[in-house]
Amino acid sequence: MTRRGGWIDPMAGMPGRRLFIAVPLDAAAVAAVTGIVDTVRAEPLPAGMHDVRWVRMDGLHLTLRFLGPTPDERIDPAIDAMTQVVAGLGPVAGRLAGVGTFPESGRPRAIWIGITDGAVPLGTLSERLGVALASAGWPVDDRPFRPHLTLARADGLVAGPLVARRLEVAVADRTIPFVLDRLALFESVTGGGPARYVPLAEALMRP
Repeated sequence: MTRRGGWIDPMAGMPGRRLFIAVPLDAAAVAAVTGIVDTVRAEPLPAGMHDVRWVRMDGLHLTLRFLGPTPDERIDPAIDAMTQVVAGLGPVAGRLAGVGTFPESGRPRAIWIGITDGAVPLGTLSERLGVALASAGWPVDDRPFRPHLTLARADGLVAGPLVARRLEVAVADRTIPFVLDRLALFESVTGGGPARYVPLAEALMRP
């Protein structure tokens, strides 16, 4: 395992690309979320507090399935599974709203915005994707699907609860519309700051 700025990366050194399948946010939703995050980050933290690790705003996405280190020969089967899942499905409107943390109390590890409209279709996509991936040889993932948009990794920092409260105030009663119209296979590239999410393939949702 590799330690990066106090954070231990459990996947470091494992062979293969770090891949996951997600719904990318559309440009309008990305701009809205970026504006909220910029507002929160502009407010100084108390002396001695280290800031949370904010995700890159240019790669915002709703994760459906983390595949982990994946050899190149398994990339095409992952794309095929993703394509099967969206076959015959059209775009769906969704909304982001509310702020939460994992865990819900104490010092959080992650801070996120939730999903209101669109949560059910996302859950259906997650279930279908799990079946398609299992047929292609991936292990079954029995963990419950909790749709959310991760914005920061707090990793137990003292500043975590404060940043979460500030984000909650910035979001308030606001909702952010987004369009669920594709799945994407991403590679997570680490090193030199927050992870970069590089899209390798997309499967469009067309009825």
